[in-house]
Amino acid sequence: MNRNKFIRTCVVGLGVGTLVESCASSNYYATHGIVDNHIVINKSEFTFLKDKEERQRPFVLVKNEKLEFPICLYQFGPTEYAALYLQCTHQGCEVNPYHDYLVCPCHGSEYSNRGKVLQPPAENNLKQFDVRSEGETIIIQL
Repeated sequence: MNRNKFIRTCVVGLGVGTLVESCASSNYYATHGIVDNHIVINKSEFTFLKDKEERQRPFVLVKNEKLEFPICLYQFGPTEYAALYLQCTHQGCEVNPYHDYLVCPCHGSEYSNRGKVLQPPAENNLKQFDVRSEGETIIIQL
């Protein structure tokens, strides 16, 4: 099943809410700290064990009390990241991250894992936060 057909099946065919969540992969919320106006995350948050093998998560989620919606932090390489605010730019619903794209369950807008609009009705890209890598930590500027 291609991605668009999968999305239509989850969002349109099954409806919204808990049924959409069942189509989504299990999301991981990263442990993090707050220093000044920065979120600090250890790079090891992207690593997990499955069947005694070390694997990498393509993204982790971060919740912060200052923000209404979570941040999705995608990892593209050892020092390359994108921190996306999970509020749809169409009508403000919370966007659901998948492996390499994000979908708004309200009206079907799709975004790339770099926050670019792939499918309307959204016309604007997702809000991004500045991210930098320092040693074994990732720092997101709020």
